[in-house]
Amino acid sequence: MIPALSAFIGLIVLAWGVGVPALDSAAGALPWAVREQALYLSGLLAIGLMSLAMVLATRPAWLERPLGGLDRIFRMHKWAGILAGVFAALHWLIELSDDLIKSIFGRGERPHGEESGGLLDNLREAGEELGEFAIYLMLAMVVLSLLKRFPYKFWRHLHRAMPVLYLMLAFHAAVLAPVEYWTQPAGALLALLLAAGTVAAALSLGGRIGRERRVHGVVTALSSPAPDITEVTCRLDGEWRGHRAGQFAFVGFERFEGAHPFTIASADRGDRSVRFQIKALGDYTRQLSNRIAVGQAVTVEGPYGRFVLGRHDRQARQIWVAGGIGITPFLAWLEALHAHPDEAPAADLHYSTRDRAHDPFVARLETLCAGLPSVTLHIHDSSTDGLLTAERLSALHDARQRAEVWFCGPRGFAEQLRAGLARAWGRRLRFHQEAFELR
Repeated sequence: MIPALSAFIGLIVLAWGVGVPALDSAAGALPWAVREQALYLSGLLAIGLMSLAMVLATRPAWLERPLGGLDRIFRMHKWAGILAGVFAALHWLIELSDDLIKSIFGRGERPHGEESGGLLDNLREAGEELGEFAIYLMLAMVVLSLLKRFPYKFWRHLHRAMPVLYLMLAFHAAVLAPVEYWTQPAGALLALLLAAGTVAAALSLGGRIGRERRVHGVVTALSSPAPDITEVTCRLDGEWRGHRAGQFAFVGFERFEGAHPFTIASADRGDRSVRFQIKALGDYTRQLSNRIAVGQAVTVEGPYGRFVLGRHDRQARQIWVAGGIGITPFLAWLEALHAHPDEAPAADLHYSTRDRAHDPFVARLETLCAGLPSVTLHIHDSSTDGLLTAERLSALHDARQRAEVWFCGPRGFAEQLRAGLARAWGRRLRFHQEAFELR
């Protein structure tokens, strides 16, 4: 994600830098010329990153392969939005810096604004007012997105206003960009970004995001294998295209609540049946077992994700690590391997649980792994054995061999393992992680 986002920012800076000599900012005194170019660059970065965030919000499945899955697309969407807010705030502060420059350097040879007269001046005036109002609202949205205590159910509805804010800022950027820009690389890039972002905003406002991957179905089975786990099985209609073990889908049981992402915990058997193991992690999931019933309609959008067994390196030692509900993609993997057990790779599956005796997945894992001799199951009970650490994993495996780790679980757990295993294995280690976050 970081290299792709850095390259995108670099492209915008390069396009701006190529066009700087062609702009008439050199006619002003140096402080005013610097202010003007800083204003242009910060504005380009803000609207460019917001355009990128809008495009990524459409769940573009065609980007899953180059970017590594929809989970990483959403992470890139999140950081593009945050950085857009940062550059928008900087753009606003630079705009307010004229009084400071006048107090230090005097008015000097301040560049005069473009004078076109007529309709264009009116549009620019409207663009300034809309842009300032939209920046305030966008910054508020960024702050709320970063406040994890702000309830998701409210944040999700507020987030729907982002396409409208984007269109306001796109209008601001289009009418206030220097006329010279439109004949320079910066203008061509800006036009492309505004067009892509506007189309993405229209898709969002029209409710068309993910529509081609959305199917209907019914809940066929419902159970609670543990007090904090709800197991839901759904039968989908004929438009379901099937899934690969390890993928996830957006599942909606209620129209107002909307769809939530859950990993598909079952292998694809060709009968359009999918199973989800849903852990009570928030207000919605805690109440889920009381809000749905067998026979209830359901919508499922997907499948998405690249956390699939087919991507494993056949030349590297396979180490699979799951924490808590992160076991769900591995349940699907193991079920899928049962159809062709001779194709199962030699792998060690480490499952970290708080209480082995009361964990609903342990017996299921033992049964599945018993039919796959090449897969060795390790259960780590934190209540008796302590937390699973990178040091404990390294002691169980030869760090001199090339290894590939597939991880699904809490983010803090992943960061601890990734850092510790990297110290032990160095370049001989590849670490795959299901990194899905909506905010």
